[in-house]
Amino acid sequence: MWQQVADDIAADVESGVLPSGSRLPSEQVLADDVYGVSRPTVRRAIAALVERGMLTVVHGRGTFVTSGTGQGSA
Repeated sequence: MWQQVADDIAADVESGVLPSGSRLPSEQVLADDVYGVSRPTVRRAIAALVERGMLTVVHGRGTFVTSGTGQGSA
């Protein structure tokens, strides 16, 4: 399930729906209102996208789209 959430967020980043520098909604909002999954599922999806270089987490501020899309990274 987390892979589906990660793929959906990645598609939004790559298409420009979530532009570079934009802030994602909170994990709780994504879990409850957007995807209807558990918070740990959203957390795992975000972690995968951080690992790919698409997102960055700033503790106390939120999760942001990085300037690079992470394309081509493994």
